[in-house]
Amino acid sequence: MQRTISVMVGKGSVSHNSRQFHAANTDPARSGLNCAYCHEDIRQVYRELFDEAVSRYNEKQTRSDRTISDYYEKIRSGKQEKPFHEIILQIGNCNDMNAQSENGDLATRILGEYMQSFQTRNPNMRVFSAHLHMDEATPHLHIDFVPFTTGSKRGLDTRVSLKQALSSQGFHGGSRQETEWNQWVASEKNQLAAIMERYGIEWERKGTHEKHLSVLDYEKRVRSEEVTELETQIEGLQDNVQTSQESLDKVHTRLESLQKRESLINLNMGRYETDPKWQLSEPTMLMTANSYKAKIVEPFVRRLKAALRSIVAQYLNLKAMVVDLQSKLSRADTKIDRLMDRIDCMQQKNARLVEAVKDYKRVRQVLGEEHLKTIIARANATEQEARQPTRSKSNNER
Repeated sequence: MQRTISVMVGKGSVSHNSRQFHAANTDPARSGLNCAYCHEDIRQVYRELFDEAVSRYNEKQTRSDRTISDYYEKIRSGKQEKPFHEIILQIGNCNDMNAQSENGDLATRILGEYMQSFQTRNPNMRVFSAHLHMDEATPHLHIDFVPFTTGSKRGLDTRVSLKQALSSQGFHGGSRQETEWNQWVASEKNQLAAIMERYGIEWERKGTHEKHLSVLDYEKRVRSEEVTELETQIEGLQDNVQTSQESLDKVHTRLESLQKRESLINLNMGRYETDPKWQLSEPTMLMTANSYKAKIVEPFVRRLKAALRSIVAQYLNLKAMVVDLQSKLSRADTKIDRLMDRIDCMQQKNARLVEAVKDYKRVRQVLGEEHLKTIIARANATEQEARQPTRSKSNNER
């Protein structure tokens, strides 16, 4: 027996996954067959994962506006990271692994065994919600997780990060086709395929064209993968912004330190006017001019020269530090502006792709999948015909 493996990026509707409400494609009469492996409050999971790191971070802050009161709200309302991610796994399709058939029951056992080892295999992806659905056409598994990294050198030492979570598990970015996410998904497919083999099912690999999916479903999946890839790129840019911002904060801290040192020097200069050590005493009775010069004036001048050299040295050192810090400050400001521009572009592209995914779903609901297949097939044929004369001309020129 051969069956395909599908891994999709989910919308992350935990209330739907736990069947707090039903969609049009679910059968409430069969919802009792669903399996909930875990269903935790994400806020509590955030407290478990990040509270200690937040406390350590806040203790180091000298500015109240840099402290974090609620890390979950910071992530949820921010643009750097998603609070959590979801994947959906399915074996076969509604024709060969239907939920109301024996093969559907087999798929349920395989997906259940896969789920049992998921958390151990992915230590940097804290699962808080996992549901196996049997009340739809084909059994499938929703896994919602919070990706995190530890030992970070910037910001919180333990923080939300999909890119760094995947990197910690050995998945490092390469080409566009070999992103951290795609590498990880391929690895998880292999894990699921290994379990399928123990049940006598061979993984039917369909290639990049994915014949087992409808054209529309494949396009939707490609768009979802592109969205995930862009989110990972945005995260990397946000990391760079955070690094630059922290460098900027360090520059401001050093400037404040220099200002304090300058105030201290001014205070010391004021003491020179009143300290008896720096007052030239009057000659005593019967003291000759030569004796006054040798015993009082010359030692005083030597002390004065030494103090002056020290003051000049401190001034030159402070001046060089201020010039260096001002240069770093200017470069950091420029880098942050450039990175923010790139992030805006990425987020705009991300938003367009998200809308494209939604549009595909709307079109399918209105026209029907079979009608869409026909339209897309005609469009593909038209494009091939339009390209054919160009190819012929190129061959003739050779």
